[in-house]
Amino acid sequence: MPFESAPRLRIRPKKRRELIELLRKSTTSQRAARRARVLLDAANGLSNTEIARRVGIARQNVIEIRRRFEERGMESVLGDAPGRGRRRTIDDRKVAKVVSMTLAGPPKNRTQWSSREMGLRHGISSNSVLRIWRSHNLKPHRILTFKFSKDPQFVQKLRDIVGLYMNPPTNAVVLSVDEKTAIQALDRTAPILPLRPGVPARQTHDYRRNGTTDLFAALNTLNGKVIQRCLPRHRHEEFIQFLEHIDRSVPARLDIYMILDNLATHKKAEVQTWFAAHPRYHVYFTPTGSSWLNAVEGFFSKISRQRLRRGTFRSERELVRAIGQYVEDANASAKPFVWTKDTAKIIAKIRKCHAIYGATH
Repeated sequence: MPFESAPRLRIRPKKRRELIELLRKSTTSQRAARRARVLLDAANGLSNTEIARRVGIARQNVIEIRRRFEERGMESVLGDAPGRGRRRTIDDRKVAKVVSMTLAGPPKNRTQWSSREMGLRHGISSNSVLRIWRSHNLKPHRILTFKFSKDPQFVQKLRDIVGLYMNPPTNAVVLSVDEKTAIQALDRTAPILPLRPGVPARQTHDYRRNGTTDLFAALNTLNGKVIQRCLPRHRHEEFIQFLEHIDRSVPARLDIYMILDNLATHKKAEVQTWFAAHPRYHVYFTPTGSSWLNAVEGFFSKISRQRLRRGTFRSERELVRAIGQYVEDANASAKPFVWTKDTAKIIAKIRKCHAIYGATH
């Protein structure tokens, strides 16, 4: 029997603004932010079931948060009920100091804060620091990388490539092409021990190298299928061999719009001569430092994760055969590549990042 929809929660404008401001603060704990989202969604008329799905908690918890708000006000919701759990030994002021010091950056002569060092600085245990970091979703041990493209034609190249993904030309195919070089045929020095309950699969740390190969791949963005060929090297001679392979694989009646990165191999005079002799090819180069624009990189990531990284191969021939079989299986269930963000959204995001980091194109 379906649940009856709960009535819209009535929250005064002032209280609504306080909840929104609470969500914007970097020092707000995850628990308080979660409850604030519940109250705002309830005020917007969402059902308890939908709120539970959006926030990631049980439906009964949503009902309890609403009840506490209606009976005792917002303060009772954002704090714990009297007598619940262990009594706090660290006040809000000290928690705020830990959070602000963490956000301010690492200490002198250190690359990151450790929970032990932060605890010594504030006179609390390292476990207390970890709990504070966890409740505020802070992870000072992690770091992500980014890169700004310095290509003076970045915007034009971006528009051309995104346009090919989102509005491909008629009577043509769009191929995203690149190489995955130096794939090693690795064989472990002992058989892999199988997975057991409570014990992961195990393999030896040392291995034997049985040769390498270079994977040339062209992703057809219209149907998601991959044209591939493994060759011993990745010079311009091998690249031309792969282009000949593509030319035989794609029907002659279709034009080919090809997306490439700025590898020197792709720009050799011999390669340009080959393209000039095959007028159905239209070549587009990604901006420098923007490999994320090349759709085939997603295929390389998938084959590395699913077939190569944990694979064992007793010879180069066995490695090449495994790659061919993987591509054949993937092509059997391939789906069109879908690019979701248009040029305007990408440029707006990049400009925002430039504003944050003080960089300009």
